[in-house]
Amino acid sequence: MAEFQITPEFFWLGLMILCLVIEAATVGLATIWFAAGALAATAASVLGVGILGQILLFFTVSLVLLTFTRPFALKYISPHKIRTNYEDLVDQTVKITECVDNAADSGTAVFHGQAWSARMYRDDLTLKEGELAKVTAIKGVKLILAPLNEPDGKAE
Repeated sequence: MAEFQITPEFFWLGLMILCLVIEAATVGLATIWFAAGALAATAASVLGVGILGQILLFFTVSLVLLTFTRPFALKYISPHKIRTNYEDLVDQTVKITECVDNAADSGTAVFHGQAWSARMYRDDLTLKEGELAKVTAIKGVKLILAPLNEPDGKAE
């Protein structure tokens, strides 16, 4: 009976397929670079380059692509980043429509006609309906506020 032996070409192709499957499953731009390195090593193996050269080529191609193309890919191809512009609320002035009191777990503020849950950046402070406040941070769906006379208020 013939003995099955894995040749370098099949090893590199298998590694490339494994990297592509992991990439497809995670969509994290983490293993695609190693799949390209494995493809280069496969080509080197077919061309008769020794195993040491294949390994060196695999790591060189993978690291070069990882170093120089990953930042570009993450910046322009990242499918999970959706900008909502809520970050623009920080340092803006809002009007209080319901008393903001952390102890009572109450408070609502309006910014450009949109109502937000609101809390104070310090538990000992409150704001009354009709007052103006400055947004110091956003936590989840709540605005963290400071009175306008405390412009350096920071979220805890």
